[in-house]
Amino acid sequence: MEGSRPATPEAPPENLWSSILDSVSSSRSIPSKQVLLLGPPSSGKSVLASALLQKPVSEESKDETRSDFALGYDWADIRDDGDEDTLARLSVYTVPSDAIAYTSLMPHFLPPRASLSHTLVMIVLDWTCPWTFVDNLQTWLKWVEIWAKGDGSRDLEIVREENHERLQHHLQHYTEPSVDAVPASSNISSNTVLPLGPGTLTHNSAGVPIIVVCTKSDLIDEGNDLVGASNSGMGGMVKGKGGEWEERTDGVMQVLRTICLKYGASLFYTTQQPNTLQVLRQYALHLLFIPPAPSLVASGSEAPAPLRNPFVFQYKPNTLDRDRIVVPAGWDSWGKIGVLREGFEAKLWGEAWEADLDADVSESEDHSGAKKLYKMLVPDQGAKPPALPPFNAPMAEQAFLAKHYDENAKKPDRDPRGAFRNPTDTAAAGIVGPLGSSSFNLPTVERALSEMEAGMGTGSLNASTTSDGARRPPQRGATGASATNHAGRPPSSPTIGTTPSPTGGQTQHEVLQNFFQSLLSSRDRGGASATAGRSVGPRTNGNTSGTDDTS
Repeated sequence: MEGSRPATPEAPPENLWSSILDSVSSSRSIPSKQVLLLGPPSSGKSVLASALLQKPVSEESKDETRSDFALGYDWADIRDDGDEDTLARLSVYTVPSDAIAYTSLMPHFLPPRASLSHTLVMIVLDWTCPWTFVDNLQTWLKWVEIWAKGDGSRDLEIVREENHERLQHHLQHYTEPSVDAVPASSNISSNTVLPLGPGTLTHNSAGVPIIVVCTKSDLIDEGNDLVGASNSGMGGMVKGKGGEWEERTDGVMQVLRTICLKYGASLFYTTQQPNTLQVLRQYALHLLFIPPAPSLVASGSEAPAPLRNPFVFQYKPNTLDRDRIVVPAGWDSWGKIGVLREGFEAKLWGEAWEADLDADVSESEDHSGAKKLYKMLVPDQGAKPPALPPFNAPMAEQAFLAKHYDENAKKPDRDPRGAFRNPTDTAAAGIVGPLGSSSFNLPTVERALSEMEAGMGTGSLNASTTSDGARRPPQRGATGASATNHAGRPPSSPTIGTTPSPTGGQTQHEVLQNFFQSLLSSRDRGGASATAGRSVGPRTNGNTSGTDDTS
């Protein structure tokens, strides 16, 4: 008994219940699928997102002038045909524009290593401005290629290879044999895998499912005599619905189909009608649930049963109805593109597209790229931005001040106080007042002088304004009138209201200063003389001593 026992007992499994729960949850987990909507602003991305999620379009989304978030997001559960089981959870990411501030956010929300095999890219083009189709396609397809490369790790390279094989296998199964490629006597079944035609899947190394959607396609067939840019988007390049109109719209479709063929992408035209949006949603789910490519089977072993796509695309391709074009990936070829309109060379356009991707050549150089050829087909009818005003280099602040300082220093009237001076006065600025001009002409001084004259009489004022500034002694032997006058007025004495002329070499300001000083001294002397007059008796004739004659 003891010999039959193992030498070392087996260790119990760690986290037994956790491993069981993880296996059950992984078998019942709902996969997550993502749709990435790329396109210019106001191109109809919100309508497509609502159609993919089968949600009504909000009133805010209908406003073309609304401001988008940095990254739009919404989700919904995807159920099977019987609406019984939830097959996946569909998330829709909306990028407002190709600005680097928006596109740089996508690797953080959708890292390519984890989401590459579950993501569908939908590039939206607006039929109201068809001259931007090639530019927008080059911008977004380059970005998709950069996003799919990621950090270039080994694990990501494996995911990229598996994703490319899956898309290639899908295109091979969808390819229909063309009449000129396969003899009529050949017996080819519908399950036969044919090699891809020329120009098919030459790009898109990561195998990202791509759908190019041209929205507002109902505006192509408007019956106006002049197709305007604001109404139909074809600009003023054609008139009516003649042959030229059909050739140009067919040429645009051929260019788009040629570009889509290189990336293994599909092309859809949609309108506001629900049926076109329903067809697009059905095909998007069909691409999201493409089964992986079958692995190599060793000889002698049975191949496993292929996985079935729960969403089978049942609509036929349509290249005739201009408002509801349906070109699935893998169905198109150069021969089918050339049948639509004679004279179109798909190979030439493919080479022109390669030339634009290989080198960034300016328009001024001799470069026949896809952009240049497309401008010849569809002239640019968009509104041009206003030209920027010429650049104005302002002068440095200190240089500006120095320049004007030198100019003002040379001007004789640079002193702002000169505005208050008398223009007829040429006297130099004095030291009494800040204005440096004749102060007698100022209103305040004239008013003061007139008040003083009225209060104290004109005699004292005239005596104080003499040239020497002192009182004259009374003359003996004068008449009574002259005796009562303390000082005689000289004939040339100034009067109030006139500007006195400087006398004796004195300036006007000195005369004014002497006037105020004599005014103060005359008040004191006037008071003293009045007191003395009251104490002295009356005089007698011939007595000049001032005393009475007692003899």
